[in-house]
Amino acid sequence: EYTGDVTALGTLRILEAIRKTGIKTKFYQASSSEMFGAAAPPQNENTVFQPRSPYAAAKVYSYYITQNYRDAYGMFASNGILFNHESPRRGETFVTRKITRAATQIKLGLKDKLYLGNLEAKRDWGFAGDYVEAMWLMLQQEKSDDFVIATGETHSVREFAEKVFNKMNLDYKKFVKIDQRYFRPTEVDALLGDSTKAKIILGWQPKVSFEKLIDMMIEADMELAQKEKTLLDAGFSSNNKNK
Repeated sequence: EYTGDVTALGTLRILEAIRKTGIKTKFYQASSSEMFGAAAPPQNENTVFQPRSPYAAAKVYSYYITQNYRDAYGMFASNGILFNHESPRRGETFVTRKITRAATQIKLGLKDKLYLGNLEAKRDWGFAGDYVEAMWLMLQQEKSDDFVIATGETHSVREFAEKVFNKMNLDYKKFVKIDQRYFRPTEVDALLGDSTKAKIILGWQPKVSFEKLIDMMIEADMELAQKEKTLLDAGFSSNNKNK
């Protein structure tokens, strides 16, 4: 209920505020690759949505209500259907950051296990900085439109974990354990975006590779883990870093 109220109706409230005030602005709706859900990859602007979670269903509402206001009231309102975009700033509950965070802690002896769910789930992971550029480009157009933003590559959670641990000379099989609590009731097996339209109209191309993205995240999390170890060695708990 909370997800529907914020993610779906939140978009409606902003659009209606723009309509009522008459403010001349450009509206960007942050759509999600999760809207494709069970749809067969690759997915593009013409792929039929098959949402598999309350969040995804709410995002589908946001997508269509944005189109409705654009068509009905002539608003500049674009939908950016962004596939997974990661960076060192990614929240630690997201699987990519969860992996790099835990792996660096394991490397320094701060942790001994990493618990994950479905290792076979496949995602199209890109760099958040590249995707923000795509968002900006959408808003520089004369007319608003809808665009899929993705790298066009797919990798499994297992592959991501294996690469991260390998880069630190660790065998992921020794440290990664499966926890059933992290499995989704309705899984999204594979997401793979086709951003041909964005490349042609926006002139957008992803610049940071999958390997470079992993390196960036490892570097940032290793620095964080080293700070934690220094504090721990000095007698401080990693939960009291600001003392």
